[in-house]
Amino acid sequence: MAKRLIPTLNRVLIEKIVPPSKTTAGILLPESSAKLNSGKVVAVGPGTIDKAGNSIPVAVKEGDTVLLPDYGGTQVKLGDKEFHLFRDEDILGTLHD
Repeated sequence: MAKRLIPTLNRVLIEKIVPPSKTTAGILLPESSAKLNSGKVVAVGPGTIDKAGNSIPVAVKEGDTVLLPDYGGTQVKLGDKEFHLFRDEDILGTLHD
């Protein structure tokens, strides 16, 4: 079994962020509250090459928090963790505090 997955080309490996289902006081939160499809970038590929032969790097880096589309990506299970592979152009943006 692979210990680490390195994406190829312009793909990005993302671990989705699961919002808490209850507060610290134990109050259950509805599923629709503050649902934001986001994830943390775990690994990135080297990028692609355009028709002229120039290298186009991936726009995000490891550790970034990104906004993801509702659909798409490829689900990958490594050990007991679940990840998703997205192409760089499918990522909607980065989230900052």
